[in-house]
Amino acid sequence: MNVASYQFPAAFQWGAATAAYQIEGAATADGRKPSVWDRFSAIRGRVLKGDTGAIACDHYHRYEQDIQLMVKLGIRHYRFSIAWSRILPEGRGNVNWAGIDFYQRLVDGLLSHGITPHATLFHWDSPQALEDRYGSWRSREMALDFADYVTAVVSRLGDRITHWMTLNEILCFTHMGYAVDKIPPHAPGTQVKSLKEVWQTSHHALLAHGLGCQAIRAASPIPCSVALVDNPVIPVPITESAADIAAAQAAFSTIEGNGGIIVPALTGAYSPVLLERLGANAPDIQTGDLDIIHQPLDALGLNLYSGTYVRAADNPCGYVCLAYPTGYPRLHMPWLWVVPDAIYWGVRHVGKTLGQSDLPIVMTENGCAAQDEVNAAGEVIDSDRIFYLRQYLKSAHRAVAEGYPLQGYFVWSLLDNFEWSWGYDRRFGITYVDYATQQRIPKASFHWYAECIRQNRVC
Repeated sequence: MNVASYQFPAAFQWGAATAAYQIEGAATADGRKPSVWDRFSAIRGRVLKGDTGAIACDHYHRYEQDIQLMVKLGIRHYRFSIAWSRILPEGRGNVNWAGIDFYQRLVDGLLSHGITPHATLFHWDSPQALEDRYGSWRSREMALDFADYVTAVVSRLGDRITHWMTLNEILCFTHMGYAVDKIPPHAPGTQVKSLKEVWQTSHHALLAHGLGCQAIRAASPIPCSVALVDNPVIPVPITESAADIAAAQAAFSTIEGNGGIIVPALTGAYSPVLLERLGANAPDIQTGDLDIIHQPLDALGLNLYSGTYVRAADNPCGYVCLAYPTGYPRLHMPWLWVVPDAIYWGVRHVGKTLGQSDLPIVMTENGCAAQDEVNAAGEVIDSDRIFYLRQYLKSAHRAVAEGYPLQGYFVWSLLDNFEWSWGYDRRFGITYVDYATQQRIPKASFHWYAECIRQNRVC
């Protein structure tokens, strides 16, 4: 492989990603009922400027136009999510056929243009009905209802979709959606009484993942690929000395929530260091839970935007996390520090640190928010985003060049969209959306990424 030209293998999968609540809109159309994000965003003060996803990018009515954007971009892979409350408006029970029909039409449109659909079954928009019924992720019932929802979807769309992803970023919708003594920044925005209850929500989500994997394989009418999508915190060694690399490896399984999400999902056991650290706040784990959670995967999706620099230290952990210095570059989110090596080290940690060297990996999200503006010529020249993406793709190339099984890359996102608690204030898209008119304007980064795809290399 020619490193100098940053050429990727011929089979490398170039794609773009979106999520249902962030782009679809049509919040009350054709039988859909509220998700927790509909309720959360309607509460004053929860979302910047009072924005909601009620209209978003109106993708529900404009999906054919958006498919044409994908064709122009040149992608052959598209990751999207399915809205649970469009399929089962009450979260359980009767299937809403209008919801199934929308996704059938979307997928048929993709396939007609040679674009492979990659469907995420849950991207944060759980039915409000289940939050009202039993507190959603606070209850083990949620895992069972998720499995039933998965069966309803896969049995009806599995003749068209062969790439399935169970849950997106467990830590975000559990640990950011539930909190002790404060209002969480994420739906459902539920305050609980103890850290143990917070960790119980993520344990229930892991159970949902495991049961969801089983449901996909049982319901799919044809062979398919099953994946989990996670956003682990990536420790990046400040130098590539043996000591700092060992420190980064030690950090990966224990830093923040990694030991309680990606570690049990891929190894079948919570990090013992994490459990010791949590003590009485560790989640209750019933007999058989870890066997359910530890399902064989056909691929792992990683959503990586930034990383944390670490170095070796003479302390019980063996590492210390380093603060970002004043002036360190970041883009238009408080947490969006530019750490391109996070992609390489994320892939490497899964292979070497967790011993999953044969597990195919797809970069299911990578991108950045930038302060995009339309100039007098009607263009968006987002050279800052191009800078960011170019460096991260070079890091992805390094992983591939060293033989790690990184098989694809999905830019986040195809479109500017509803950015959760930030509303429409932050733009992650390679396509600018004028929300007042719903006009789509491909940015400079769109054309740059299209050229990367055309040449199959980092341009």
